[in-house]
Amino acid sequence: MSRPQEPHRPFFHFGNPFRTPKGSQLPPRLLSLLNVFEATLSERLQRLVPKDKNDILSLSWMKLAMESLSEIHCDIKNLITELELPVTDWDEKWIDVYLDISVKLLDISIAFTSELTRLNQGNLLLQCVLHKLESDTPDQFLRACSSLDSWRQHIRSKNPRVEGCRPILDKLVESLNLPKVKNSAKGKVLMRAMYGAKVVTTYICSVFAAGFSGSTSNLLDLPVPATLPWAQVFSDVQTTVNTEIRNIFSCGEFTVLRELHAVDACSKKLYPFLQDGFGPAEVESFKNSVSDLRNTAEKLSQGLDNLSKVVDGFFKIVLTGRDALLCNLRAGCAVPKSVTGRNLDEQAARLILTCMACISVDSQKRGDILIWYPYL
Repeated sequence: MSRPQEPHRPFFHFGNPFRTPKGSQLPPRLLSLLNVFEATLSERLQRLVPKDKNDILSLSWMKLAMESLSEIHCDIKNLITELELPVTDWDEKWIDVYLDISVKLLDISIAFTSELTRLNQGNLLLQCVLHKLESDTPDQFLRACSSLDSWRQHIRSKNPRVEGCRPILDKLVESLNLPKVKNSAKGKVLMRAMYGAKVVTTYICSVFAAGFSGSTSNLLDLPVPATLPWAQVFSDVQTTVNTEIRNIFSCGEFTVLRELHAVDACSKKLYPFLQDGFGPAEVESFKNSVSDLRNTAEKLSQGLDNLSKVVDGFFKIVLTGRDALLCNLRAGCAVPKSVTGRNLDEQAARLILTCMACISVDSQKRGDILIWYPYL
């Protein structure tokens, strides 16, 4: 069951960043930069509007969604460069927000990588099933049936890392409260752009968490000001995707991941043949069931591999962005008090633990993380 809807907290605890004081306007150049960023954000969101409901939570759609997040975060990085706003000129609150969000995104990326790794491990059991069915041993069906049972239990088990995503998502929602910007036109542009990036990132992460956990309790409904140029397309994506996910779970399905569901459906058709046997008239049906399982398992494996790569890429973008910020702060003359001393030590220690956890999830892919981060 999905958790009861909690009343939405106001997003603008520190003041509305979209309200321009009377008599003040953004300079044309800054307004142009903001318009370009928000137009690009709309285009990236438009790609995520499903053409068909069967596209929702397919691994290819999830791959596209994660690629879009990576592009949006790169867009923010490019905007900061174009604004010519050195990090040492950032308000202390802006830096606090960025550092806090970056750690949470690293945490949630590790949870997603952990689940993708777990699902990939399940594919080994499927390969065992198919391999045993190719052998001529008398007990081939018994062995294949046992492996198929193990796979079905495996994919229905819970991943503690994914189960722990909800508190992270709640903190990301809280981070949508942007600091109030005073006397800085560049700061207003940066905060408004960061708001858009954070809303889309938080929402997509909630979709992934819902898909991987098999529960709508992680799915968020985020209201955004209708005056924003990208508000309508974001609403279209959110409404379409959330409605379909809730419909699927309301029907008692254990997963909304399309490719995983397809393999499970094929396994259910094959299972009676393995458990009860079959006569000469059913040989063709048996062969078709084995072929269907092989094809769907291959699509699942390929989809998981492709999605793992883009999640890995998003992790690297967040990590290197955080690295660049801390390096710039250390190189600057004035480092805000909020990121010096004990607070910075805690941030660094948490990031080291994050990297270590990531290495434990997939040492082969992540073994070079600490090499990228020599400043800790």
